[in-house]
Amino acid sequence: MQVMISSIKVPDRVRKDLGNLDPLMQSLSRCGQLNPITVSRDLELIAGHRRLTAAQRLGWKMIDATVVDGLTEERRLEMELEENIYRKDFTPDELLEGVKRLDAVRHPKLGVRISRAIKSFVGKLAFWKRGRHSISTGAAEPPARRLPAPAADDEPDSFGI
Repeated sequence: MQVMISSIKVPDRVRKDLGNLDPLMQSLSRCGQLNPITVSRDLELIAGHRRLTAAQRLGWKMIDATVVDGLTEERRLEMELEENIYRKDFTPDELLEGVKRLDAVRHPKLGVRISRAIKSFVGKLAFWKRGRHSISTGAAEPPARRLPAPAADDEPDSFGI
C-alpha cells in the first residue's frame, strides 16, 4: 500500500548512522522502490529507515509500505534488528557474474563484435609473424629477433631466459 511520507513517524532508532544514501537514492531513481518499508497501523516506522530517508531526500510524497498490526515494543525492536542483521551482500565473484550478465543483456552484440575484432587481429598477426606482410609497412620480412641484454647472461632467472 502507498503511504504519505509526511505522515510516517520515526521513533528513536537503533541505527544512528544511515551511511552514504547517494547510491540508494540513485537506485530508487533508476529502479524505483524494490522493497516496501514496514510501518505499524499508526504509521510508526518499524523497518526501512534508509529507504524512507532516501525517498524523502528525493522529494517523494508517497512510499510503498507494508502495514503490520498489534506489535509489542519487543516485537517492533526484533523486526528492526532482523531486517539489518540477516542480510548478505554479494561476494565479489557473484557481483562480477551479475555485472557480466547485465552487460550481456544490455549489449548482446558487443561480445560478437569483440570476438570478430580479436579473430581479425590474431589472423593479421599470424600473417605478419610468418613474414607474408607487415601491418604497418607492407614489408615481406618479419622483425629482427631481439637479443637478450648482457645482464641476462649473469641472471637468467631475472630475465626469463
